[in-house]
Amino acid sequence: MRFVSFVKDGKNGLAVETAGGKLCGLTDDQAGWPGDLDDIVRSGDFAQAADALRAGAGIDPETVRFALPFRRAGKVLCVGLNYSDHAKESKMEAPSFPTVFVRFNSNLIPHGATLVCPDASDKFDYEGEVVAVIGKAGRAIPKDKALEHVAGYTIFNDGSIRDFQLRTNQWTIGKNFDGTGALGPCFVTADELPAGAKGLRLTTRLNGEVMQDATTDDLIFSVADLVSHLSVGMTLEPGDLIVTGTPSGVGAARDPQIFMKPGDVCEIEVEKIGLLRNDVVAA
Repeated sequence: MRFVSFVKDGKNGLAVETAGGKLCGLTDDQAGWPGDLDDIVRSGDFAQAADALRAGAGIDPETVRFALPFRRAGKVLCVGLNYSDHAKESKMEAPSFPTVFVRFNSNLIPHGATLVCPDASDKFDYEGEVVAVIGKAGRAIPKDKALEHVAGYTIFNDGSIRDFQLRTNQWTIGKNFDGTGALGPCFVTADELPAGAKGLRLTTRLNGEVMQDATTDDLIFSVADLVSHLSVGMTLEPGDLIVTGTPSGVGAARDPQIFMKPGDVCEIEVEKIGLLRNDVVAA
């Protein structure tokens, strides 16, 4: 199942893609409203929600504003240096344990909204990534059971303010400027994709030029690895997001360097999941 969150006439809405590739859905003021994706991932009732949404009206993407698929994640856990080529281009050693930092829902934007290039820096970089969404709580999860805890997947642009990120060995400030991370638009349930989202092509384009091109087979730590490792000391809860890492080709590693600037358009496309597109504006 493929779900898209939206806003129409000031009302929150949710749509599901039908067999014909069309969207049908409801807004939160209509009978049959199943809740938003934050609610549904906590209940686990995706099939029931999809049935309710199919009874709704057709949704024209051109007439709605896309919304964040998840707005109330308890944890947004991001993994750095999880492609060996990216670790090499960053002049860092490939990790023996996942390199983890956090982002917060408050600085994320949806598909179609504008990424904000801050006044404080001109080193605003792109990072295309796949996100695993937790659907079943667990702690100290064995690797062979890890994918049972993943409800599905979406797409992320981990927009990074490189000079602030690398100013200290803690990356949090450079990863959490307002309006710098993008999420969505589609949430695709795990049964629609290869196990662990393996073998999916990820492409990042800036103004139409391909900047990153890799597959999820190149992850150092697979989705199952990440769920198992991250749950070793913390309980993963439904709705938590694991942002799995970016491949090589980031702007900071290029010669000359290429950073996002006002007027640019950044697109992250992941095979079988969708396309995340955002314009870049000045603060």
